[in-house]
Amino acid sequence: MKGSRKESLEERLQRLDAELAKRRTEDTADDAAEEKAAESRKGYAVAMKLSSEFVAAVIVGAILGYLVDRFAGTAPWGMIVLLLLGFCAGVLNVMRSAGLVASPHPVDRMAGRDASGKTNANKDGA
Repeated sequence: MKGSRKESLEERLQRLDAELAKRRTEDTADDAAEEKAAESRKGYAVAMKLSSEFVAAVIVGAILGYLVDRFAGTAPWGMIVLLLLGFCAGVLNVMRSAGLVASPHPVDRMAGRDASGKTNANKDGA
C-alpha cells in the first residue's frame, strides 16, 4: 500500500509540474499580449497629442486672423496670413514633439548676449 501511495504522490507531482509549466507559458503569452496592447495605447496617445497640437495651432491662427480682419478692416488678408502662420506653427510643434526638429538650446538662444542680456555686436571690441 505504501509503495502505491508513493507512486501516486509522484504521479500527482508530475501532473502538477506539467500543469504549472503550461500555466507559465500561458502567463508569458498573456504578458506579451498586454505589453503589445500597452504599446498600442501609447501610440494612440501620442497620435492624439500631435493631432490636437496641430489643430489647435491652426484654429488659433484662424481666430487671430478673423479678429485682425474684423478690427483692422483688412479682410481677407489677416485671415490668410495668420492662418498660414498657424499652420506653420502647428507643423513645427508636431515636428518638435516627434523629435524631428530639436528645440533651441538655452545657450543658442543666448548666443551673442553678455551677462546683462545686452547684445554684443562686436566681440573683438573694435
